[in-house]
Amino acid sequence: MFNKLLPTHLLRGQAAEQEAYEYLLAQGLTPVCRNFSCKQGELDLIMQDGETLVIIEVRFRKNDKFGGALESITAKKQAHIITATQYYLLTHPVSCAIRFDVIAISPQQGLNWIKNAFQS
Repeated sequence: MFNKLLPTHLLRGQAAEQEAYEYLLAQGLTPVCRNFSCKQGELDLIMQDGETLVIIEVRFRKNDKFGGALESITAKKQAHIITATQYYLLTHPVSCAIRFDVIAISPQQGLNWIKNAFQS
């Protein structure tokens, strides 16, 4: 699953994303897509929560020294996620509600799932 040739920070990011994925599966979400990538950006996880399509940004920070995982989702980052989502929806039309969630992971705070973290 993991490429041992990747730098340590990318391996940690992959592990955090896998942890988030497994956690969301345990919460009853259904997987739709992982790591959707386009010119506009990347969407970490796309899952279905009942009748809602959920776009999930996974953020990992090994410590909170320079701000935690949640604080790293700036307005600029949100704009990239929204733009990538718009492209995804052009190529994968859906007729349901869309929600933007964040999974923030750090050793100090553990895993924190923020539903409806921001709006488009």
